[in-house]
Amino acid sequence: MRSQMSRILVIDDEAPFARALSIGLRARGYEVVWAVTGRAGLDVAAQEHPDLTLLDLGLPDLDGIEVLEALRAWTSIPVIVLSARNQEESKIEALDRGADDYVTKPFAMGELLARVRAALRHSTPGMDEATVQTEHFTIDLVAKKVMDSRGQVRLTSTEWQMIELLARHAGKLVSQRQLLREVWGPEFEDEIDYLRVYMARIRRKLEPNPSRPRYFLTEPGMGYRFQVSLLPELGSPET
Repeated sequence: MRSQMSRILVIDDEAPFARALSIGLRARGYEVVWAVTGRAGLDVAAQEHPDLTLLDLGLPDLDGIEVLEALRAWTSIPVIVLSARNQEESKIEALDRGADDYVTKPFAMGELLARVRAALRHSTPGMDEATVQTEHFTIDLVAKKVMDSRGQVRLTSTEWQMIELLARHAGKLVSQRQLLREVWGPEFEDEIDYLRVYMARIRRKLEPNPSRPRYFLTEPGMGYRFQVSLLPELGSPET
């Protein structure tokens, strides 16, 4: 199993928290390396080549966003931000600067582990498949089409672009700004209503129950996540 081989870098200056987090991760088979400053974390990342980084934003020497940008300058490994900053702006900035996910402190260990597994799963070689298979439909990223039990689903060009972007980042949170920028263009980054309208259309066409999304999930105020394996009963009404 990958979890038995994965090395996780924790960059956090809160010793009791980081120590407890490291113990919890090691108990589940992960190898853990720990750094207490941003500069030390960057050095460890370059030396140890971790499979995933858990990054706190409130570091004593560098702001976590600076560390994130420095990592993104040379590596694409998953970075999950852990922070007590619960402001929506902080989350959006971290995602726009290259974070794969954001978890607000305090959090349940089970939730973090699920996010870690998803990030590692989607970063492993060979995960960039030509098709994404779900219980209800198949996304063909080469042919640029979606098939369900009735045949090909009729999609507009914009609907397809949204689905493709989310599918290529399956399991990861894609920010509102990234979706608007990549589908409509940089000048549309503030047109949040576009996302609501088109996501509603996509859900009507692909979700078994559009009012309780199973695959196309909303992170309120932040963005959207395409989740392949989420169980139906865990879905919640979304807009």
